[in-house]
Amino acid sequence: MEIKDNKGAENLVADHLSRLKNSSTKELDEIEINDSFPEEQFFAISESGVPWFADIANFLAPNIILKGFTHQQKKRFFTDVKNYFWENPFLFHICVDQVIRRCVTRIEALKILEHCHLGPTGGHYSGNKTAHKILESGFYWPTLFKDANRYVTSCDKCQRTGNISKRDEMPQTYMLSCEIFDIWGIDFMGPFPSSFGSKYILVAIDYMSKWVEAQALPTNDARVVVHFLKKLFS
Repeated sequence: MEIKDNKGAENLVADHLSRLKNSSTKELDEIEINDSFPEEQFFAISESGVPWFADIANFLAPNIILKGFTHQQKKRFFTDVKNYFWENPFLFHICVDQVIRRCVTRIEALKILEHCHLGPTGGHYSGNKTAHKILESGFYWPTLFKDANRYVTSCDKCQRTGNISKRDEMPQTYMLSCEIFDIWGIDFMGPFPSSFGSKYILVAIDYMSKWVEAQALPTNDARVVVHFLKKLFS
């Protein structure tokens, strides 16, 4: 019988031994993370006092047309306004794929870009991928793809990471074939509140058949593990 202990870097699942505290080392004080957005990255989107869809909203809601339009501008305006409709208090755009999406201001667009690129579900994808995620979320503004690409090029983490090379790929290794009850994984669970003098549960799982053996134990030392193994393999 051969017993192997996976190192922390090789073991993707945190085990009982990984959680044991080392009394010889001092716990590091948690440093507060600065999540503020660098000012130089705000050039990705600029916001004026009036939203970009103000003229369209004024025409669809109170039926007001901005004065000073030339003939060409008025013709272009009436052509574009066909793809919008007003549903108080939001303006919606019928996109080329015939999907209705809500129009957002530049300030809202910055928060949406930050969420779709830096958020837990962002993944730091490319500009086009980030823009498609925003479209799938149901938002729209005219310079969506341009702003998304600018935002990605100004992302500090993306610029430090660079492109993915073959060095970052997973090694193509053969899957190991094993027989039933050949390879076991064993680990402690706990400590739990004391129940009949037991605080820990020792669990052994067969890799092939997923057979589980468990036993409640008062301690988590090597003596009880040896006794458990003798009982298991006998």
